[in-house]
Amino acid sequence: MYLKRSLESFARAASGQFPVLMVTGARQVGKTTFLRNLAGPERTYVTLDDPLVLDLARQDPALFMQRFTPPLLIDEIQYAPALLPYIKMAVDSNRQAGLFWLTGSQAFHLMQGVSESLAGRVAVLQLLGLSRREMQGAGTEVTPFVPLPEQVALRAASITTPLDLQTVYRLIWRGSFPAVALHDSMNRELFYSSYVQTYLQRDLRDLARVGDEMAFLRFMRAAAARTGQMLRLAELARDADVAPNTAKSWLSILQVSGLIYLLEPYHSNLTKRLIKTPKLYFLDTGLCSWLTEWSSPETLEAGAMSGAILETWIMGELLKGWWHTGRRAPFYYYRDNDQKEIDLLIVQDGTIYPLEFKKSASPDRSSICHFSVLQRLQMPVGSGGVICLAAQALPLTATVTSIPVGFL
Repeated sequence: MYLKRSLESFARAASGQFPVLMVTGARQVGKTTFLRNLAGPERTYVTLDDPLVLDLARQDPALFMQRFTPPLLIDEIQYAPALLPYIKMAVDSNRQAGLFWLTGSQAFHLMQGVSESLAGRVAVLQLLGLSRREMQGAGTEVTPFVPLPEQVALRAASITTPLDLQTVYRLIWRGSFPAVALHDSMNRELFYSSYVQTYLQRDLRDLARVGDEMAFLRFMRAAAARTGQMLRLAELARDADVAPNTAKSWLSILQVSGLIYLLEPYHSNLTKRLIKTPKLYFLDTGLCSWLTEWSSPETLEAGAMSGAILETWIMGELLKGWWHTGRRAPFYYYRDNDQKEIDLLIVQDGTIYPLEFKKSASPDRSSICHFSVLQRLQMPVGSGGVICLAAQALPLTATVTSIPVGFL
């Protein structure tokens, strides 16, 4: 069963403007399924997972382009980057929109090849795992979230049953990859074990030239244990028992592969007291929970990572609302040298909208005690919120509301 993705309308619009449409993202997020459901019967589908097709694409890309003519959907383009210059020549000789659709895991060499060969000719879209709204069959109704009163009220009117604690942590523990999120019969342990082995053996060995797979797995586990925290590279390298330069390189691999997101701190020339270190978030909480070896939703909820994994899930849902509608997420966090921190700042149209994430069903004004520091940035501060486990939205101040996680 195919669930409509929020990215559909933007993908159609992009394909109507650009000769090449490329959908990137981590393995198993549904890139191929997404594009095959959008494609009409006239579009030929070719996968480079087929060894014979891949050999042709690598050894004789010119003949490949003669055999498979547009409109064409090429799956796993990262395995044959030599095709990109030939796609460029085909596009330049026939400047029609929607000639080529490509999918690719965000492997190290892929995006460099795309930017060099197809600059100005390609629309690049990033697909994450399923959002909760997409799982509910309401993917086409997703909009980028900003804590405006009218948007909160609209979402409150559309929610019939609030998310309870057990349901939230079950969603977090299973994750958002379609194969495991939509099918309770799928063995979660087997899925993530196979997923990581495939990632290590194919993407890393073939494309990133990582020699020690077990050391990289140890590094992934150390990174997963730090989700929702400021990135302290020296500590991460020490715990993974690798050199700092290696940790920096491997972190870039995780980021380009679509497995992690680095939230940059807000920085202004008006103040020199702001921290400049990003925060690390895994983009799939199921993978993060598996890497850190939580055996059930209940142990995860009761454990030491409970708050950080909830924050990670909220961040992922917010990112999907923006990225899956074709928008860049204007997200930052705030932290200064006085240890005052705000989990998320959405900066839109010159206005800052602050948000806190809390594992609480009844947040109070102490949850937003640091919002006042935003005045020193000398920018307009709009309405804010505390995204939490409350059953309903309630005002905390004249401009700040408690927002149930089910509204995302």
